[in-house]
Amino acid sequence: MSDEKNEEVLHEAPSDFEFLQEKIKERPINKKKLLKRTIITASMAVLFGLLACLSFLLLEPVLNNWLYPEEEPEIVTFPQEKNEMRPEDMLTEGTTTGQEESETEESSSLQENGTASAQMTEAVPENSTENTDTAETEINSSEQPKTEESAPAMETVPVDPIKPLEPYQMQYEELYKVYQEIASSMVTVTAVHADVDWFNNTDQSEGTTAGVIIANNNRELLILSRKSSLDNAQAIRVSFCDGVEADAVIKQYDENTDLAVLAVDLKYIGSDTLSAVTVATLGSSVISGITGTPVIAVGNLFGYKDTVCYGMITSKNNVITMADSEYKLMTTDIYAGTSPSGILVDMNREVIGIIDNSHNHEETKNLLSAVGITELKGLITKLSNGEDIPYVGIYVQDISEQTGSELGILPGVYIVDIDMDSPAMLKGIQKGDILVRAGTQQINSAADYMNVLRNVHVENSIDIVVRRASVNAYEEMHFMIQPVKQNEG
Repeated sequence: MSDEKNEEVLHEAPSDFEFLQEKIKERPINKKKLLKRTIITASMAVLFGLLACLSFLLLEPVLNNWLYPEEEPEIVTFPQEKNEMRPEDMLTEGTTTGQEESETEESSSLQENGTASAQMTEAVPENSTENTDTAETEINSSEQPKTEESAPAMETVPVDPIKPLEPYQMQYEELYKVYQEIASSMVTVTAVHADVDWFNNTDQSEGTTAGVIIANNNRELLILSRKSSLDNAQAIRVSFCDGVEADAVIKQYDENTDLAVLAVDLKYIGSDTLSAVTVATLGSSVISGITGTPVIAVGNLFGYKDTVCYGMITSKNNVITMADSEYKLMTTDIYAGTSPSGILVDMNREVIGIIDNSHNHEETKNLLSAVGITELKGLITKLSNGEDIPYVGIYVQDISEQTGSELGILPGVYIVDIDMDSPAMLKGIQKGDILVRAGTQQINSAADYMNVLRNVHVENSIDIVVRRASVNAYEEMHFMIQPVKQNEG
């Protein structure tokens, strides 16, 4: 019986759980309804955004004025000038007072003469009419010359108020004449940059610097200018003294001094412009007694083109040490901007310096300085001929006998620094070596090394001889160095 009951239970069990075997089908998606809801939601979002923007535009000025109320502008007033005595009035005051006093004295003398004549008339008897007429004639004749003599004293003699300042004015007139002569050698160099904004619109910007005409090689007009102001320029324009503009290209440049020589093809310059411009004369910056002499600064001195200032040289022997070169910096008492450009001219109408304030001390950053033209002539020659500037990568400094004895070292031309990965470092030259010879030239000063390097071509190797300190003595060492182009070093 029990077995039969178990079988019945087994037979009945599946029927109780048959619902577990049913498949639940997913409800089909109504695409039209879903699309409709999506469109409604997007429309509501756009409508909400528009309403929010409109509300912000309408309420923003009101809220801004409520939170940050604008103050009423103050009334601008300019005080009236007072009737103060000017210097020229002071100069003429004494003359005017003197004239008034002379006029007063003259009128009083006339009154005295009239009184005297009246007294003389009363003194004559009535019956002597002839004598009276004679006396009156004499009196009238005596008064007439006095009146004529006093007439010139009544005239106002004009006094020139500038007369005491004439020497001062004449000095500036002479300086201005020098400026006018050198102004025809100056040009304005404009670098044109084309920038593209986010909306693909081209926007042109311009930067200007001063340049000076240094040569005419019968094919090109050569202009010396600053290189950094022309970086990444799509075009370079040069404006001459008569306002005519022409396109220019960079012929060659020097990274150390930031100087570049620009070339303007003569076929783009008219005959009138060629007759108007002049080539500047390069003078000397090592003349003894140049300190304290007057100079003229011409160029872009305050961020404005065609500016001029007068002053004097305050110092000239400030050394600037650069890679493979050494220059002298001249300082002046002329106030200028922090990045001026242009030239210094002496009273002989000659260029004695190229303006460069990048080497100034922090205390004198606004006082005009210039690199001496004498040390730059060799560099300018190579740049004008389009030659590559050789690069070795050493910094030299002269050590005099007195300085050497004080420091306990040999006098000579010392290598005080060397550029990383430069040709000199790769060949084994070190800091502290004494430069003895370069090529066939004996090196006695930093200027000697500069002159040798200026005559070296990039494709030619140069034998550099140095003395290096060893344990007991100085050992002479030879290095055959291949200079590279300065722009590739």
